[in-house]
Amino acid sequence: MASAVLDHDPPPKHLDEDDENDCPIEEVRLTVPTTDDPSQPCLTIRTWILGIISCVLLAFVNQFFDYRTNRISISSVCIQILALPIGRWMARVLPTRRIPIPLLNRSFSLNPGPFTMKEHVLITIIASSGSGGNYSVNVITIVKAFYRRSINAMAAMLLAQTTQVTIFTPLNPPQKTIFNLFFSFTDLQLLGFGWAGLFRKYLVDSPFMWWPSNLIQVSLFRALNEEERRPKGGLSRLQFFLISLGCSFAYYIVPNYLFPAIGSVSVLCLIWKNSIPTQQIGSANKGLGVGAFAIDWATATAWLGSPMAAPPFVLVNVLAGYVILIYILMPLCYWTNIYDARRFPFLTSRLFDRGGAPYDLDRILEAESFSLDVRQYESYSDIYMSTFFAISYGIGFATLTATLSHVFLFDGQYMLKLWRQATSKANEKILDVHGRMMKANYAAVPQWWFHVILVSMTALSIYTCEGFGGGLQLPYWGILLAIAMALFFTLPIGIIVATTNTFPGLNIITEMVIGYILPGQPMANVVFKTYGYISMTQAITFLSDFKLGHYMKIPPKSMFVAQLVGAVIANACYFCTAWWLLTSVPNICETDLLPPDTPWTCPGDSVFFSASIIWGVVGPYRMFGPGSIYAGLNYFFLIGLLAPVPVYVFHRLFPEKKWIRLISFPVIFGATGMMPPAKAINYNCWFVVGFAVNYWVFKRHKQWWGRYAYVLSAALDAGTSFMAVVSFFALGNYDIYAVNWWGGVLDDYCPLAKCPTEAGAYIPDGCPQIQ
Repeated sequence: MASAVLDHDPPPKHLDEDDENDCPIEEVRLTVPTTDDPSQPCLTIRTWILGIISCVLLAFVNQFFDYRTNRISISSVCIQILALPIGRWMARVLPTRRIPIPLLNRSFSLNPGPFTMKEHVLITIIASSGSGGNYSVNVITIVKAFYRRSINAMAAMLLAQTTQVTIFTPLNPPQKTIFNLFFSFTDLQLLGFGWAGLFRKYLVDSPFMWWPSNLIQVSLFRALNEEERRPKGGLSRLQFFLISLGCSFAYYIVPNYLFPAIGSVSVLCLIWKNSIPTQQIGSANKGLGVGAFAIDWATATAWLGSPMAAPPFVLVNVLAGYVILIYILMPLCYWTNIYDARRFPFLTSRLFDRGGAPYDLDRILEAESFSLDVRQYESYSDIYMSTFFAISYGIGFATLTATLSHVFLFDGQYMLKLWRQATSKANEKILDVHGRMMKANYAAVPQWWFHVILVSMTALSIYTCEGFGGGLQLPYWGILLAIAMALFFTLPIGIIVATTNTFPGLNIITEMVIGYILPGQPMANVVFKTYGYISMTQAITFLSDFKLGHYMKIPPKSMFVAQLVGAVIANACYFCTAWWLLTSVPNICETDLLPPDTPWTCPGDSVFFSASIIWGVVGPYRMFGPGSIYAGLNYFFLIGLLAPVPVYVFHRLFPEKKWIRLISFPVIFGATGMMPPAKAINYNCWFVVGFAVNYWVFKRHKQWWGRYAYVLSAALDAGTSFMAVVSFFALGNYDIYAVNWWGGVLDDYCPLAKCPTEAGAYIPDGCPQIQ
């Protein structure tokens, strides 16, 4: 997302402590309350019951849907809305008696009084641990479903729940690899949590680090908890949510079971049934998606999240990037046969050999060492990608450098000023009204709590890699290098996120670094990427939550405990759900073996698997180095670096034209970052809903939009997800996925879209012989 700091003057060097609200950021002054009641209870029995149940449900549902073709992701906003009436009901019915805790010589009350906003915030914080996903599950999936290596179920489950290595017995070599793998990922969230504390002073306490995304949460908390007067003849937000949830729940039985075909309708394919180019242009799932549409909320939100959360200027930037790549660049590359484009299907993340056949990984991968057999690779074939997949990597390169260039040009001076204000000893004592209230009313989390977690998790991670025969393929110095990269980038990227709401990722950088250092070792690559990228992401997520607690006046120690418990519980639930599906759904993720009406195609894991081959098995030097097939993609680094410069120049020349400042090449380049696994149909629906609600409705019915837009989004998410879960247990457990008729298949009816069009190429099953 482009910078949220568009037209602000630099923050003042001195703040008047006598002002009622002296926060230097206007958005914060308009949104965050300046009142607090330190006597309000926080970590009550209601908080723990609702928080833990919500965390388990969100983790289960989100992991459950992560394997499906139309992925559904439920955010903590659903819990944020549902927890309020349930919490108030508990406050009415629970007894007020106190329960003693003999070992601690303390007691707690089952009902400490009215349900408070602070309880509401902490419930949402605990629940949010179950809404972000778990990166290590991708590794579990590709090892079991794609690499087809054995996993010790008991060791994996225990390792997801504990860090006590001494209770395990030695495993055979294939299992030992997975044993070490699960053990290391169990600690990743805690590792990120550990160094979040190191930067808390700069990214949470400073009033200039304002975390724009948190203001939406603050607004919703206030709207739900503060006194609300129902409009005459209208509905309260809660009433509107419940009605919308019921409608969404009832409707989703149609695209999920009765008529799945409306989840991707390709008009051109239905008209021209025998034309390969037309189906490639019109296919919703395997082509450009021209004229394709869906009547399914899950399709619109599968990979891009709710379109109602994207402001209009972001929608325009994403649309520009989508049109440039999908409707200009890709047709040009494909029909001019760049990278032998016409030898392969139009849009796929699968990998091929030089003849166009699916790449036979078993021929180049040594089973015992789980590494590249260089001699076999050289005698067999280089790896080929569909041109779309290759270009998507180039776009990823451009996104990385464009983000750095854009932030440096547009926000560099502003961020430097913020950094100086946050780190200068002269300014350390300058706190805004929120900082002064937190300091006066609550004790800070001791820094040594974070240090203990950081040191212990680092030591356990090193022991994991070196203590069990090196099954992870990553030596101790690899762990230290990954941690060093994450530590180095956490603060500058944290400043970017906290001030501009832009989040540049490190996944490509980490994959590239370890791929050059340790080529041919896929486990080393994914483990290094996870330590270097995901642990930094976790740290920034924890810091963002701390800032939310700062705004809502939650005691820091309560925030610490809530985050810690939520992370541990969510981790266990993610793993258990993934393991259950991987062992109970026949042929899960193997699209060639699945029946057409089965939704378990694992599109995200398929891309992760291909990435592990490209960066890990083969390595970046063979894929993108000098003389390689895709060496030209490295020019995208330069393109991304230079692209924001003309925008900056025109912005300086014509400062009165505010729209120029809203052109964001990080957003334009990153627009199609989810393709694959996202499809054209997902983007088409996302744009339609986004512009309809956030432009047309906002412009014509602003009062309605302000009252109900975010509530509607949460209700649609929740209703769709609940019906999908109910349908699975009621029907899917019996292998019944849809009504048996032509509309009962989630297919765009474009069988020719996946066919290559180059004469002599490999012909996939189902494609007609090409003359």
